[in-house]
Amino acid sequence: MIKIHYFNHNSKTVQHDFNMNDLRLPIHSEDLLWVDLYAYSQNELNNIADLFGFHPLAVEDCLHEGSRPKMDSYGDYKFFVFHAPIYNEKSNNEITTVELNIFMGPNYIVTVHKQKLQWLGHIEKVCLNSARYLEKGTDFLLHTIIDGITDEYFPVLERIRARIDELEEEVYDYQPKVVTEEFLSLKRTIILIRQAIMPQRRIFSTINGQWKFDIQEENIPFYKDLNDHLERIVDSTETYRDLVNSTLDTYYSIISGKSIEKLNLLTVISTIMLPLTVITSFFGMNVPLPYQDSPITTIALTAFLVLFTWGMWAYFRRMIA
Repeated sequence: MIKIHYFNHNSKTVQHDFNMNDLRLPIHSEDLLWVDLYAYSQNELNNIADLFGFHPLAVEDCLHEGSRPKMDSYGDYKFFVFHAPIYNEKSNNEITTVELNIFMGPNYIVTVHKQKLQWLGHIEKVCLNSARYLEKGTDFLLHTIIDGITDEYFPVLERIRARIDELEEEVYDYQPKVVTEEFLSLKRTIILIRQAIMPQRRIFSTINGQWKFDIQEENIPFYKDLNDHLERIVDSTETYRDLVNSTLDTYYSIISGKSIEKLNLLTVISTIMLPLTVITSFFGMNVPLPYQDSPITTIALTAFLVLFTWGMWAYFRRMIA
């Protein structure tokens, strides 16, 4: 499916969803065209690629998802790959990512994705009634789209933090299977977010702070703010990763302590039972023994075993305490 938004700089108006053939019309340098392609067929993507002259490698990245977040430069246009988080409570993997591919030329933006994105739909709704995202140039529209992706990470991070707080209380309930699965799920989610966000924070600028593509002077503060948001996400994932690891270490220590307590109890019982087993086995032999037919012997032996057991138990209790 294709959605088209065309901003006419002279009339300050926006046109929407006109015929594909109209894309062949020359676009004024100060005008801006946004083409959003989603739930598309290969033919639709190829048609768009032919109209704009996109490189086959970039088209292949759109068809086969799985690319790392990146920016490729192809002459007069740039190709971006971004990953946006998707939260689904009904799925075993609650947090997944969806790939968004963006072509940015001098006066056009083409977004390509295989499923509808809610936050992108909000931007399109604004464009239906206003030109504020389109009138400031392609770099500002790109920032608006990427800022929408970035904002999607914060609710996910809040859910992760809330779940960590819950697990910090649940570790004392001693439910090994449930708690361990929750920890592993959290670690997978944090790794997934880090794999998506780490490359994305290096897309816009170099290590020495230089921008990798032309940004209008008035739009630079927006990109600096975007970089700050990306850094916050990275810092949060590092913090949550450390929290999960420390909580998991605490949990393993609790499990180890409970296991040692059980082993100590079994050791005490075995130590108490060993001499009792020796005595009863001795008097249980099929050989004549002195006083074995006397009832006094039975009473005395029983009393000795009871007192011995009680004495050993009291001794070990005092030792353990």
